[in-house]
Amino acid sequence: MTIYILLYILDFENKIEKLIPRLKMTLTAKKISYPYITSNPEIANGAPIISGTRITVRTIAGYYQMGMSVDEILVTLSHLSPAQVHSALTYYFDHKSEIDADLIDSANEKKWGKKVKKHPKQSM
Repeated sequence: MTIYILLYILDFENKIEKLIPRLKMTLTAKKISYPYITSNPEIANGAPIISGTRITVRTIAGYYQMGMSVDEILVTLSHLSPAQVHSALTYYFDHKSEIDADLIDSANEKKWGKKVKKHPKQSM
């Protein structure tokens, strides 16, 4: 009986070894493309933007976090198409932690207060 169990285990291991390459191909991460999202180092410091605009994904995400629906975002940014807004939201949800951190950083009043320069007439 021990021999049969050993043969069964060896046969099972052999089957698993044959499956591993197929599993690796199935589990290999595919690069996802976002048809309306791009980045340009000269616009918004290279943050992801909607192609052909200067609207950042962060802006769309901020509106969404404020409770705006896609339709409300489209009314506010009427030059965008529904596909552009949905693509931006898809990018946002796929990169949520990164963009949320960026939103928190951009809302940091103390950080921005230090960068504001006083008007020369105010320093008197």
